[in-house]
Amino acid sequence: MQRTVIRDEIHAWKPNDLTRLRRLATKWFSRHGRALPWRQSSDPYEVWVSEIMLQQTQVATVIPYYLRFLQTFPDVVSLADAPLDDVYRLWAGLGYYRRARQMHQAAKVIQAKHEGDFPIDFKSVSELPGIGRYTAGAVLSFSQDQRQPIVEANTQRLYARLLHLKAETSSKQGQLHLWTFADLVLPRRNGSGGLNQALMEIGSQICLPKNPLCLLCPLNEMCPTYASNSHATIPFPKPPKVFTELREAALIVRDSKGRILMRRCAPDERWAGLWDFPRFDVSQCKPASELDHIATQFRERFGKAVLVGNKVHELRHAVTRYRISLESYQAEIQSPNLGKWKSGIEKIWADPTKPSDLALSSSGKRVWAWLSGVA
Repeated sequence: MQRTVIRDEIHAWKPNDLTRLRRLATKWFSRHGRALPWRQSSDPYEVWVSEIMLQQTQVATVIPYYLRFLQTFPDVVSLADAPLDDVYRLWAGLGYYRRARQMHQAAKVIQAKHEGDFPIDFKSVSELPGIGRYTAGAVLSFSQDQRQPIVEANTQRLYARLLHLKAETSSKQGQLHLWTFADLVLPRRNGSGGLNQALMEIGSQICLPKNPLCLLCPLNEMCPTYASNSHATIPFPKPPKVFTELREAALIVRDSKGRILMRRCAPDERWAGLWDFPRFDVSQCKPASELDHIATQFRERFGKAVLVGNKVHELRHAVTRYRISLESYQAEIQSPNLGKWKSGIEKIWADPTKPSDLALSSSGKRVWAWLSGVA
């Protein structure tokens, strides 16, 4: 039997209310839903690509990347067989490169375990690298119309307001309420995929974090938050993000031909698998000892002595919970023919007068762009 109430302390939804919500949401979506390219597909691979790209990235940014990606990798097998560097190059600019690496890993798993066919059962999909509860449900709901509840940023906000939820959405209690409602709202038979799309679209286009367009919302007469004019406090605001300030130094090491030393980031590093300048944390260094510290770190990591020169460039950027001031120094290898490079370091000498075809970190791209302009 369908539940009629989630919890006594939040707004209750009865079967008739839920039926009306489904009808109003899908009717609105049929008129106002955006014609996004992945919405035209029932291929779980194509839907999966869109869902991974859309994580923490705006729709307008994703569309051209999505189209180029599918043109190059039209199916799981082509993605699995591609070199990871090719995947990174197509991903460059989207950020959060671990998503690209995990997609590549997942494609290889699908090729090995499912003969290259994207699986369509929840357990198999959720076991793939980089896929959690929401993504697995979204892929199967949108491509197969499976009855899979989904909670992401937009529906989370919409559901919190429809429930008049007085709990932090990220809390254990908040998540329990949201996922329970996400399941309760779905029809028992067909239409779950379309309804999930509709509710996500209402959350994205109407139920905005600030100044929601309540007068345009098809669900406003059913929304207790709208009735109480409490959208400014529901959902409960997230705790402010705390950033750690870091200072890092990048070395622009030139060889006798003017080429620049680039190295691939190790699997346990930030930007794993991408290319970057030799970079070191100097947050704790005093100005008088900073250059010696950089030279020592370079020798320990690469096995070569380096002479660090003047600082030539500086930029600021943010990565997850860090705010980083990146200072770039000219440098050259001392006695380049003496000693051996340490093993396990993947490096290359790149010509700064040419556009780089390396998959660079975001800040590395900015330094390279500056370097190309002055080379």
